[in-house]
Amino acid sequence: MSTLSDWLREYRITEVECITPDFTGIARGKIVPREKFSEDEGMRLPQVVLVQTVTGEYAENITPATDPDMVLMPDPASIRLVPWAKDPVAQVIHDCFYHDGRPVEISPRYVLRRVLQLFEARGLVPVVAPEMEFYIVDVNRDPDVPLQPPVGRTGRPETGRKAYSIDAVNEYDDLFEDVYDYCDAQHLQIDTLIHEVGACQMEINFLHGNALDLADQVFLFKRTVREAAIRHNMYATFMAKPMENEPGSAMHIHMSLVDKQTGANVLSNDDGSPSPLFHHCIGGMQRYFPRLIALFAPYVNSYRRLVRHTAAPINVQWGFDNRTCGIRVPHSTPQARRIENRLPGVDCNPYLALAGTLAAAYLGIVEQLDPTPALSGNAYGLPFAFPHGLDDAIDTLGRDPAIAGVLGAEFIAAYCAVKQAEYLEYARVISPWERRHLLLHV
Repeated sequence: MSTLSDWLREYRITEVECITPDFTGIARGKIVPREKFSEDEGMRLPQVVLVQTVTGEYAENITPATDPDMVLMPDPASIRLVPWAKDPVAQVIHDCFYHDGRPVEISPRYVLRRVLQLFEARGLVPVVAPEMEFYIVDVNRDPDVPLQPPVGRTGRPETGRKAYSIDAVNEYDDLFEDVYDYCDAQHLQIDTLIHEVGACQMEINFLHGNALDLADQVFLFKRTVREAAIRHNMYATFMAKPMENEPGSAMHIHMSLVDKQTGANVLSNDDGSPSPLFHHCIGGMQRYFPRLIALFAPYVNSYRRLVRHTAAPINVQWGFDNRTCGIRVPHSTPQARRIENRLPGVDCNPYLALAGTLAAAYLGIVEQLDPTPALSGNAYGLPFAFPHGLDDAIDTLGRDPAIAGVLGAEFIAAYCAVKQAEYLEYARVISPWERRHLLLHV
């Protein structure tokens, strides 16, 4: 008897959500009755579902002309309950394959697996811990109306800056009780909850662990928080910059490397000092993060967050416990030594942001790149190191052969095509700012 069948029987499951993440991180798939779910045959979906734009359109010339199916096979380790469903419902994340058994190389889950396999070949295992910032906002039915904080238990919306305020979090206790209950039911290993700087901006951190498992958890966590908020007549948004006068939201990624055989943190020497691999990882991040920014900042809105003096990085300086840097090294014991990537917005696809972070570290190791000296001052005053918008970021990503060699040339081509289609669609939109200031004045 298979593990999946036993699990479905134990929890008296009536339906199964068969899902896989697309480029945006949206769950695509099918809902099937329990008796129709097959872990041996999987399910079939058109390949094109992976490469839809965020508006539901399709980029040109990136899928076969015949629009064939791919075979999706369930990952037994990913099965979880859907805790907000009325009846017992399971959700299972699937991997994508061609009919001949080859993996679909543009699948975000496979892209991350591919990078992890490169580390495994070197006897190394990445350990990661994401930090998720997001806003709770009032229900917004008109996209032309700016977002507003929701009403809390006192009957008033939040005003001012409430960073680390316990009382400000308690305003939404009922919501966060549901979030914690839903996460517990899905075995999502969340750690601390804090109030961030923005109005109703929150942060939830995850416990460190395996990169693929953490990507799965973040993928499901976004669904979970959105669902919980809707049930309390609010929205939860993972836009990078949802409000023009408030800070943006990030997904900071902490990364370390351990020896597969011994479990020792290879970023530290035996005497506790930083190892050569530690410096090579940072060197790789400094060289390749600007070229990977389209993975960390995947939408036009993402670049509104990456602005000087807004608590978001603008370059790839690194420093010890220096939050103004794009690459931060927190104070820790030698066994807990880690590197924090502060570039990704929370709007990123977690599989691709983790893959990009690890790819840069891997290339730093392979090419034995050395970092610049650690920065002890303020990095916000230093030059901007990234493309200033999505269009340039796409071109930068598409031109780099080293990145294509690690993440896959087919994936890079498809991703750039999708992002270019999104950018062109955005470029056709006339904004309220243009109507306000140009309509009668130019």
